[in-house]
Amino acid sequence: MRSILVTVMMLIVVAVIFVNVVTRDGGLQDAIEDQGNIAITRIQTLYDPNARLN
Repeated sequence: MRSILVTVMMLIVVAVIFVNVVTRDGGLQDAIEDQGNIAITRIQTLYDPNARLN
């Protein structure tokens, strides 16, 4: 019974860490989305010879 309680508590801690690190404002998700937008812009400039890269 004690090991089940420890397991459940560890899962709760992992869930809280995930929410705080990944989904908060300015977190990992925002950084990934920003890099994705930069990549999309760079790919689009490959098809537009008049566009300039940053």
